[in-house]
Amino acid sequence: MASLWGRLPQLRRLRALVVKEFNQIRRDRRLVISLIAPPLLQLTLFGFALSATVTNLRLGVVDDSRTPVSRELVAALTESRSFRLGGYYATADELGTAISQGKLDAGVVIPYEYARDLWRGRPTTVQFLLNAVNAYTATIAQGYAEAVMQRYNADLLRAGFPGAVDGTAGQPDRGQVRLMPAFLFNPGLVDSWFIATGIFGLLLILNSSLISSAAMVREREAGTIEQLLMSPASTAEIIVAKITPLFLLLCMMMLLAVAVLKLVFGVPFHGSLPFVLFGGVLCILSGISLGTVIATLSRSAQQAQLTAFFVNPPMSSLSGALNPVEAMPDWLQPLTMLNPIHHFATIVRGAMLKGVGLATLWPNVLALLVFTLVLVSLSIWRFRKQLS
Repeated sequence: MASLWGRLPQLRRLRALVVKEFNQIRRDRRLVISLIAPPLLQLTLFGFALSATVTNLRLGVVDDSRTPVSRELVAALTESRSFRLGGYYATADELGTAISQGKLDAGVVIPYEYARDLWRGRPTTVQFLLNAVNAYTATIAQGYAEAVMQRYNADLLRAGFPGAVDGTAGQPDRGQVRLMPAFLFNPGLVDSWFIATGIFGLLLILNSSLISSAAMVREREAGTIEQLLMSPASTAEIIVAKITPLFLLLCMMMLLAVAVLKLVFGVPFHGSLPFVLFGGVLCILSGISLGTVIATLSRSAQQAQLTAFFVNPPMSSLSGALNPVEAMPDWLQPLTMLNPIHHFATIVRGAMLKGVGLATLWPNVLALLVFTLVLVSLSIWRFRKQLS
């Protein structure tokens, strides 16, 4: 008790210091908002965006049988939460083209003799095409389809279908519908291809924004911007001179990353390399511009890091680079269209794994080009405003 009484002045002094720190934080509204808003927003987004459940996969149908039995099979597949009808196609080639263009996630081909074989008690096979660019989603979709097919065969037996038999009766294939899966663009189901191509886009934009914002803030704290203003160089010349070295270094990093994708991860390269590099250049310019905007909105390096912490994680989780967009809730999926990382990941996967080019990926290229022009214009405007 005596020792506590002796330390009372120290406790009072500590209490005064803590109260002083609380008052200082309370006056800094940006710090209070940064402590509360970003974690809550990121918790909400990560909880929804990083879900492993895949639902509402777009299913295309080629129905050569065109009988009530084949329509029942299509209904059994699309009435589940796993698949939704993406449209009917005349041939398997058209179905494969739609999958390569990203319009469908899977497709089923019902043969002409489907109903006849079932009525005669013979096994029949339907082909199930899966977009295996994301091996994880393709595997889950195959599991969904096989589960639906088992229930469908059981329903045929319960409904007294003439050719349907119990699979345990010694003739397991007789009168049964069998599923033959075909994994397009990634027959070996190598899951690292999806992850590595997604991280490629993340690195280009996030690395560019972090490096450019750090360089800009450091130069402003060192006071060299004021020295540049005293030189005869114009504002445009200063901006171009600042961007050029970072841009060239990041382009070199991009070329090394492409080599790593090819040599280390074995990602196939079916499309055009210049097309992928063009998308990468747009990504780098977007990242540098984003970092410049963050730097002009921040007063110090710590504030720039907090702002980047607020911007970068949502961009990563809402890009579809690390997880399938189909696993996100329906209300969250449209937000991925506002993310340049999503468009670049689509371009890389389409060009490398599918071998498609500008004719198929032009919406993503156009969106990435618009994002780049907007961010570059915004960064120039903010930088000029800061110089003035």
